[in-house]
Order: sequence, then structure tokens, then C-alpha cells
Amino acid sequence: MEGLQILVLLVLTQISLTGSSPPRDPVACSDGTSNCTISNAYGSFPDRSICHAASVAYPRSEQELVAAVAAAVAAKRKVKVATRSSHSFPKLACPGGSDGTIVSTRWLNRTVRIDAEKRLMTVESGMLLRDLIYAAAGAGLALPHSPIWYGLTIGGVLGTGAHGSSLWGKGGAVHEYVVGLRIVTPAPASQGFATVRELGTGHPDLDAAKVSLGVLGVISQATWQLQLLFKRSVSYVNRVDSDLAEQVAAWCYLHEFADILWLPQDGKVAYRQDDRVDASAPGNGLNDMVILRPYSVAELVAERVQEELLEANGSDAARCSAVQTAVAQMEMQAYGLTNDGVSFTGYPVVGYQHRIQASGTCLDGTEDDVLQSVCIWDPRIRGPFFYDSSFSVPLSRVAAFVADVQRLRDINPQAFCVLGAVGVWMRYVRASTAYLGKPEDCIDIDLLYYRSYTSGTPRAHADVIDEMEQMGLLKYGGVPHWGKSRNFAFDGAIARFPRASEFLKVKDRYDPEGIFSSEWSDQVLGVKGSPSIVGKGCAIEGLCVCSDDWHCAPEKGYLCRPGKVYTEARVCAFVGDERSSFVDVL
Repeated sequence: MEGLQILVLLVLTQISLTGSSPPRDPVACSDGTSNCTISNAYGSFPDRSICHAASVAYPRSEQELVAAVAAAVAAKRKVKVATRSSHSFPKLACPGGSDGTIVSTRWLNRTVRIDAEKRLMTVESGMLLRDLIYAAAGAGLALPHSPIWYGLTIGGVLGTGAHGSSLWGKGGAVHEYVVGLRIVTPAPASQGFATVRELGTGHPDLDAAKVSLGVLGVISQATWQLQLLFKRSVSYVNRVDSDLAEQVAAWCYLHEFADILWLPQDGKVAYRQDDRVDASAPGNGLNDMVILRPYSVAELVAERVQEELLEANGSDAARCSAVQTAVAQMEMQAYGLTNDGVSFTGYPVVGYQHRIQASGTCLDGTEDDVLQSVCIWDPRIRGPFFYDSSFSVPLSRVAAFVADVQRLRDINPQAFCVLGAVGVWMRYVRASTAYLGKPEDCIDIDLLYYRSYTSGTPRAHADVIDEMEQMGLLKYGGVPHWGKSRNFAFDGAIARFPRASEFLKVKDRYDPEGIFSSEWSDQVLGVKGSPSIVGKGCAIEGLCVCSDDWHCAPEKGYLCRPGKVYTEARVCAFVGDERSSFVDVL
């Protein structure tokens, strides 16, 4: 999970617990390492399907990794990589069918070497981001950018193009700091069915492998160019949003690690004023984000019950009141920042990079069968359940996008309360050297919102959120986050990556038989088929953009309608008893 996994309406009242049951392995097998299923960290893919595989392998060395890949290639089985917790929302880890092989990097989690003088660090691909960050700090070094959730693996970060927020230097995309990869790919029988490719600085294929969706092979090791350990000074500055359209493209140039939290319903913005300071600056601040701490199972289940009641019978006023309470509590707790690791006494919070850049204490703890406290999204309980959508709008067009969202907000401000306590989270990402990285400087829009446990159940004000997503992707030429979007967002998106054809050439050369490809990867890469799944209720689930009332829920009063501001959008709007035969194809 890269990004803020915020509960839509969670009121954060409890004190963080000291222990937690860590996320479960996403792979489950009924017969040892055979007859397996794989899911994601949320326990459900966008289409709610269950992915099967014939077997799973857990290599503990590069030699064992090569052997696992070779066995699958020799048997002509599809292969997909599973990370420790499988935080990608789409079906990147599904091998397809039921006879594929899953290769888990769970135990490929070690530091290979650190060269403090050259500021280089090589790690295995299954290492957690948390462990890389702290191991680097122990050598006086720092990874300059990362997502805020440190429970991702290095391979997962690279596979999906995960990022922090910055347009300074090389920017906030983590893969921009990779200077070498070792990747295991298929090979002819004469070479033992698998080979290790070493891609160093200047290798023509490195920019393909740095963001690969897992279709080139299995990354064994990654080498990073780090920086000397430094400190950051962080403050949140609250303002009204009347000039947000003008400020949004300027804020990133004023502060190195800037981002923006926008609450459209209240007309408020929290600007993150975040800058690098010398390691000698006083302060030992810590970022222990409130929503990435462990929470009691009882509380999370109770909060979900309240949320479902509000979704089914609550008014907009009641929903907004709950969100305002959550916002006030998060602001009071400085979003989890403390000046000394214990208490918050005021801004700025100054601390070392490894203590500020990422967090996730719900990850800590030991495996147990008695779940008492967990991460808020843990699928083993009937707790919070939500969609996580992320798309990037070109920086050159973001002012117009914000102005359009403000016009949509002005029609019904309370509709935006469905986005919860963080609302619209904006992070900056620089144009990438990677073929499947961001095509140009952009701002990443992150949205979290309610998802029903029952397929086909409409959401409150779903039309507003869907219009905003289509606006960003279609009107303003945005691109989806590879690991955080619903199906419809990927439809045709590959055409917005100018170097996609170069990536596909490398893919065909590394894996000519498509061993590491799947139906899903072929669809999103434009090789074959479409990621949209058109059928009854598909637009309710985000599997398609509606072109017929049947794609919504006409029996419940939800019909396919044009957007209110971006009229080319097609969304499922609640119209009560109205009936029509509106049909339109985008």
C-alpha cells in the first residue's frame, strides 16, 4: 500500500496500541505449497475474483530463485511474483488460470552490501522499505524519497513506480535512485531455462526494468544511490482553498518535500511545508502516522458498523460531522508527528530522514492466531473496506483540473465528505527516465472512499468521485498509478506513455513466451484485450465507464448520466424513480 490508507469516516479516538498482529501472507495453500490462492492486502481485487495457482515457491537465495523460475519455465507454467503483503490493488500478482506458479520474495530480505564511501547500498528485492531505510541510516546514509507506508517491499516499490513527493533533483519517484538491478528471467533450455541479467548504470534495459509491473522476470537485487543522512523540518500550514488553483503548481517549487491535503467540502487546505535541513539541526522528531498504527479489532469492527449505517441511512450532514471530528483529531495529533518520538509540542518538527519519511508501526509484532490489534485494512476482520484510486495530472494542467473540481464542489460541497479525513491528497512526481514512469512532471491525486462488502452496491455520491477521476484521466490526460486504481482507469492508458513501445520490445526479448505475463498485464499494456469488464453493475464497481443504465443499478434508482461539470464523463447518478433509455458510448 503506497499512500495514506485513511478510513473514510474513522474517528481516531483511541491511543495507539503497543503491539499488533502483522499483515498475513497473501498466499494461502490447501496442501503445503500446492493448490494455492493469492489476494492483495485488502483481501479483494477490483473485480472481487479469487486468483488461483498450482504452487508457490519461497526461495531464500538467488540460486533458489533461479531454480524456481527455471522449473516453471521448463514446465511452461505462468509465473507471478508475490511480495510480503501484496499491497497492489489491481491483479498484478495473479498468474492466471489455476496451473501457474507464484514466486514469493518473502525470504529474499537481506542487505547484500553497503559502500558508505560511494553511498551505494545493495539489497534483496523482498526487503521491506522500513529495513532498507533504517539499515541505510545506520551507515550514515539516506534514501531521499519513499512512500509514507514502509511496509512495501523493494520489488513492489519498483514494480509499480511507487513514489514520495518532490520535483527537486531527480524527484520523488523511488526508482530514480536505482543504479543497478539483478533480474532473473526465462532462458532457453540450453541455458538452464533461467538466467540472471545484471543491469548497471548505462545499461540500455535499466529504464525498462526499473518500473516493470513484474512482466520481465523476478528482481533479485537492487542497488541504490543514496545520500548522506540529513534532517527534515516539517510544518502543516492551514489555509482556505480560494487560491488553490494558483498555488498548486507553485507550492512544489517552494519546498523540497511539499504535498497538499485538500478538504473541498470545507474549502480548506493543509499545505505540508517540508524542507531538508542539516543533520546538525536540533531535533529528534518522529513520524508515526496515526492511521498506520495498530488499532484494536473491536474498535475497527465497530467503526465499520457505524460507517455502514451512515452509508445506508445517514444524511450528508451526519457524514460531514463525523469527518469534521476525525479531521480535528488528526490535526490535534499533528497527523502522527512528534517532536521527540513521544509528544507533539509544536511545529516545526525536525528529525532525521529515516524517522520522518515513512512509518507503519502496525507492521510490527509477531504472528498470532488471536487477533487483538491490526492494521486498519486487515482483511481477516470485517473492518474498514475501501477503494484506493490514484492518478497523476500533468503539472501544466493541474490548475485547470483544480478549478473544475472546485466548480463540481460548489454544486454540493457535502458530497465530498465521502472522501473522509484527508480528502484529496496531492503529491508531486517528476518526469521519469523509466519507460513506464511518469511521462511528465505531474501531481498525483490520491482518493480513498467507501467500498461495500456486497458486489454491485451503489455508494453515496459515487457520481462525484467517478466524475473527478474521469476528469483527471480523460479531460486532463492523466495516467493511473500502476498499483492503485480500478479497472476502468487503465483502459487505453498505455497510449499516454510515449516509451511504452520500447518497454514492450524489452519484454519480448526478456520473456518471448510470456511466462511472466498474464491476462491482466496484457490488457493494461495494450497487448491484448481491455481491462474494462462490461456487464451488469460494472460501473458501480469501477470495472467500466457506464454507457447504459444497465451498467449502474437502475433497480435502485442509479442511472448512467453525464457529469455535472465534465459533461463528457459518464457516471452512475442517483435519480430516484426516473427511468430512461439513455445510451452513449465514450
